[in-house]
Amino acid sequence: MALRANLARLTAAFAVGLALVTAPMPTASAAAPNWSGLDARAFVDRVPAPGALIRTVPLDPALSVTGAARAYRILYSTTDQHNSPAVSTGAVFVPKGQAPQGGWPVIAWAHGTVGLGDDCTPSAQTRSARDNEYLSHWLDQGYVVVGSDYTGLGTPGLMSYLNSVATAHAIIDSVIAAHHLDLPLSPKWALVGQSQGGAAAVASARWATEFSKGTGLDYRGVVATGTPANIDDVVITAGPDMVLPPGLGPIASAYTAYILAGFRELRPDVNSVLTPAGLAAAGQAETLCTAPLSAAVSGITPPEFFSAPLASLPDMRRALADFMGTPVAGYDRPIFLGVGLKDRDVPPSSTLKFADQLKANGQDVALYVYPEDDHASTVLTSMADSTPFLQAQFAG
Repeated sequence: MALRANLARLTAAFAVGLALVTAPMPTASAAAPNWSGLDARAFVDRVPAPGALIRTVPLDPALSVTGAARAYRILYSTTDQHNSPAVSTGAVFVPKGQAPQGGWPVIAWAHGTVGLGDDCTPSAQTRSARDNEYLSHWLDQGYVVVGSDYTGLGTPGLMSYLNSVATAHAIIDSVIAAHHLDLPLSPKWALVGQSQGGAAAVASARWATEFSKGTGLDYRGVVATGTPANIDDVVITAGPDMVLPPGLGPIASAYTAYILAGFRELRPDVNSVLTPAGLAAAGQAETLCTAPLSAAVSGITPPEFFSAPLASLPDMRRALADFMGTPVAGYDRPIFLGVGLKDRDVPPSSTLKFADQLKANGQDVALYVYPEDDHASTVLTSMADSTPFLQAQFAG
């Protein structure tokens, strides 16, 4: 408890700013997207029931990862944040060698922040060196990896940034859709995510069994690293009187803009508490990827986005909880949480508090703490523990 109290004090300076957000997945997001012959930005056809595989093309080899024998880009049906039919795209990576008896087990990879614009779509961009190594590791372990882009990235509509339920639908439906490919896949599957994707993976874990009911899939567990949690408790404090820590970089303004852009799409009255600068930033966030948005809003701090407290709007706390709240109960499979104590993108206290909440609610959670690792390095360091963790879940 003393360790956690000290960590809470050490990271308090980050709680207002950086705990609002998640760190970006390194990517060549400024490059022109490569759709591999499947451009779904203007999709207008009837949307079938969630989890249907609408179209499949080979993924351009330049966009694949080292451990994949072959890869595909898929278009599939899902449900958006308005509970309406929608489509999403994703990538499916297939390991080398022959499938085991019963088929390859599946990992659903939840990606980190890249932006909300179509140009930022992960399956249309090259993977970072870290993610290439990480995804290749799981392929080498004999898993097929399915990576949803999330609804609105490269498909109609705006990606609902940090929306727990909408992201869960997109991720779970990507796994259902992948099982319609002509591949020998096992019904057993698990979730893996980092940073924003860590939160997305955890949310998906909460509803994995419920949202895949009737499909024959067998959900097994989740691995999440650098996981932000309880972000709604921070966002509710947003307003012109927010107190920011000294030396806060412009990236916090970019993430604030992403949160506002995604949330106001559901709650348009958010615009009424934004300044002209805040309105402009939220507008830019709808199209710009992380690096260019950070540059564009570098001259404005998060308090300057607001003319009045966000909490002054009616029923805002409940709305934020519904939009981006982190479930602390209701999980039916084990949870792996990895946290680096030198993480300065998502404060370690966020994950540690979440682990305590899960334990208090009787959830099966394994917490792994890495004292010498930061936000990025925890991803690869944690493989020594997360690999046997998942092996044990699939063995049952």
